Amino acid sequence: MPMQQVEVPTQNGTSKAKYVDMFDSIEDSIAAFSRGEFLVVLDSTDRENEGDLVIAAEDLTTEKMAWMVKHTSGLVVAPMSAPLLEHLALPQMVAENQESHCTAFTVSCDYGYNTTTGISAHDRALTCRKLADPSVTAADFRRPGHMFPLRAVGGGVIARPGHTEAGVDFCKLAGKREVSAICELVRPDDGLMMRRDECVAFARTWGLKVCTIEALVEYLKKKNAGSVYMGCRVGIGNE
Repeated sequence: MPMQQVEVPTQNGTSKAKYVDMFDSIEDSIAAFSRGEFLVVLDSTDRENEGDLVIAAEDLTTEKMAWMVKHTSGLVVAPMSAPLLEHLALPQMVAENQESHCTAFTVSCDYGYNTTTGISAHDRALTCRKLADPSVTAADFRRPGHMFPLRAVGGGVIARPGHTEAGVDFCKLAGKREVSAICELVRPDDGLMMRRDECVAFARTWGLKVCTIEALVEYLKKKNAGSVYMGCRVGIGNE
């Protein structure tokens, strides 16, 4: 695991350098996710080389959505499992996907009740929570809208090491409905994407757990060797 050097205060008032793990463990990340906290999840430096805020959709309040939009690109998307998308009649946005990573966008939507334009933090948070609500039906959503569900592949990050699959896998591991909300962290000054060290610094500033998709893959391979994660068919690619 990568290490970083930090300054640790000593009893005589000075400080000394100490090397600590750069990333949190997957176990600690799952625990935080279970508590309704955001995670900062990084993918490979030779892939997108980006860090996303990731949270379970059922835990996304208006206040959390507003904070999420403030620190990210603002295009919040909702990774979901294929069966839930089919239940809500949310098909793929286009027949031929030409996005650089084949991100599997579905038709966009808004929740049809207690929302106005659909774009406010309140409306988008409510739509996310309702996407994760087992009592809703396809008729409860307007199309198009301001939330963008993404279809995760059945094999999770083992089949496709993207943020889409990571969001759904963390929901599974935390025992939550298989719908998350994710968005890319950006620099506050120029709006460019945050890279690894910047994402780690952001997580530490806000007291968030930070982990990598690579570590999640290894965790799942060990935990689920020979189980459904290893046997699922690779499906549509995504973010």
